[in-house]
Amino acid sequence: MKIDKKIIKELNDYLEEFNLTEIEITEKDTKIKVSKNVVSNINQPSVIGYNSPAEKNISENNQSIKNGIEIKSPIIGTAYHAPEPGAKKFIEVGKKIKKGDTIMIVEAMKTMNHVPSSSDGVVKEICIDDGQPVEFGQTLIVLE
Repeated sequence: MKIDKKIIKELNDYLEEFNLTEIEITEKDTKIKVSKNVVSNINQPSVIGYNSPAEKNISENNQSIKNGIEIKSPIIGTAYHAPEPGAKKFIEVGKKIKKGDTIMIVEAMKTMNHVPSSSDGVVKEICIDDGQPVEFGQTLIVLE
């Protein structure tokens, strides 16, 4: 079988144009899949300080300014505060946590993904309700 580089190049162009991470095409008995490796720094702590109104990060829930270390969702899914319904929550406001402690579970495609804290700190704000859908990069909690 001869590989048509033109098709691969065209699919790669679609990845860039539509900001996709993967694309697949099937014609008769031929299947071509093109994907790009996405490196994420989402688990790295980000310290946020604000000097101008343009730099403010407004919370959807309470319109407050988030100052501190934001822990963000590494994937799209549904966030849960406890390992199972009725169980003790992983974190609560005011609780001191260490780097690596599980802060929430994000369920994606029937897989429970534990989200670890990327930093030590005290939980200042929990930005996501239990059972709420979350987006990639959405702030889950804020640490002091």
